[in-house]
Amino acid sequence: MFEHGQRSADRYFTILYQPNTAHHPRLGFAISKQKVRLAVGRNRLRRLIRESFRHRVPGLPAVDLVVLARDAATAAANPEIAGSLDQHWVRIATGAKQATGNSRT
Repeated sequence: MFEHGQRSADRYFTILYQPNTAHHPRLGFAISKQKVRLAVGRNRLRRLIRESFRHRVPGLPAVDLVVLARDAATAAANPEIAGSLDQHWVRIATGAKQATGNSRT
C-alpha cells in the first residue's frame, strides 16, 4: 500500500504517509510485540499518538499515516514522545504539501 509513500523517522517512530482521497488525515498503527513487549506499553503509545494526532489534525493535509514504533519508544518519557510526534507532524505537513505541489506541475 505504501510503495509510493513518504517516510518520517527518528529514534522513537517511523511514520509512513501518502496522500489519500478522503479529504482528511487518517491514522493507523503498527506497534509490534517485538518492539514493545507489554500490552500496557503498546496501549500507552497508541494513546499518546492518538492524542497528539487529534491536536494536529487541522494542520495536516489529507494523508494516510501509519505509525511504527521503534525500540527506544518503550523507555521514553511522555514529553519526549510528544516532542518527537510534534516534529513528525510538522515534517509531514510540509513534506506532503511539497509532494502534492510537485505532482501538479
